[in-house]
Amino acid sequence: MCSGCRVDRGQVCPEGEDSSVTLFREYLRLRTVHPKPDYDAALRFLDRIAEELENTYMLYLQIVSIMTWEGTNPALKSILLNSHTDVVPVFQEQWKYDAFSAFKDAEGNIYARGTQDMKCVTIQYIQAVRRLKAEGRKLMRTVHLMFIPDEEIGGHEGMETFVNHPEFKKLNIGFALDEGLANPGEAFTVFYGERNPWWITVHCPGSPGHGSRFVENTAAEKLVSVINSFLNFREKEKHRLNTSECLTLGDVTTVNMTMVKGGVAYNVIPAEMDVSFDLRIPPTVNLQEFEKQIKQWCKEAGDDITYEFAQKHMNQNITSTEENDPWWSTFSATCKTMNMTLEKEIFPAATDSRFIRAVGIPAIGFSPMNRTPILLHDHNEYLNEQIFLKGISVYKRLIPALANVPPLPDEA
Repeated sequence: MCSGCRVDRGQVCPEGEDSSVTLFREYLRLRTVHPKPDYDAALRFLDRIAEELENTYMLYLQIVSIMTWEGTNPALKSILLNSHTDVVPVFQEQWKYDAFSAFKDAEGNIYARGTQDMKCVTIQYIQAVRRLKAEGRKLMRTVHLMFIPDEEIGGHEGMETFVNHPEFKKLNIGFALDEGLANPGEAFTVFYGERNPWWITVHCPGSPGHGSRFVENTAAEKLVSVINSFLNFREKEKHRLNTSECLTLGDVTTVNMTMVKGGVAYNVIPAEMDVSFDLRIPPTVNLQEFEKQIKQWCKEAGDDITYEFAQKHMNQNITSTEENDPWWSTFSATCKTMNMTLEKEIFPAATDSRFIRAVGIPAIGFSPMNRTPILLHDHNEYLNEQIFLKGISVYKRLIPALANVPPLPDEA
């Protein structure tokens, strides 16, 4: 039954809204927002959904919940439909509407934190499975719908931990879908790899003293040298992106200075200063050589400079998009039957897909949102209801296609 208006799923609510949209808006109103996400509310919501989907069972673990639709041949590797339940904070004064009201305007644009990142995909998975089951469809491979926390704060307590958990290995996953990005044009963007996120803090010690003197070897002088080295490299990468017709953001290294710390008073030269950077490095870059370059920048800036990483992802696995790959060929061929144009890219930020690929499982980042501005983490994040509903139809075709991929050689 449709929550709130008590009609069968897939029917139109009395006020004229599709019940899938109603369910989407209900999910958006759950405040799974950092720094104190209400995961209990999300679990209650998902538990209700699991009860509605017949012959689907829910596995609860401390950090994750999973709905499973068992296939006719459960010995084959399964399909994972992954989504995260958390969303990033909002600055409400910058929003047109309450960011957790799921307000829908006259054009059908639904405003809420998570409309694009990625509560839309969660509900699209669920509603696609609901429709397939209502039609009596049977799939050969088992399908797991995974709902996981903490993606927006690095995934350390979420997917990064869970991929090494015995329960994850029991899922026997062969292929995964996870989040992507909107595309403002007619095409749909798919992501076969990700840049490695490095969060680094450089510590610059120096000679302290009175603010009236020319003290030598100060922390600030070293800090400026470090900053200049990082930002000069940033400009080179920016120029490379802007002057190439074939490169996308995911193909270059971005560098952004995000924090500076140091000092105690206007008239005291500090004994130490820190600067932090957010680096996103493509899988084509030699990471060991890149760290050597960072060491050289620090050495050139002065003595005793050190650095430490808050995050340093080193896996560079990418998912095959060769036409002879059974997973990719099935995905792309199914999209082609729906007249969808795909644009393949390296994801410019970071998602849970990087942890999935790191354990050897191919994963594609895909959110079926074309003709939509990219607004994840932005003010006034929204998704049009017709784009959302079309996405359900897309997954309704993709899920059975992937779940019916014939047994692979290693599964014989």
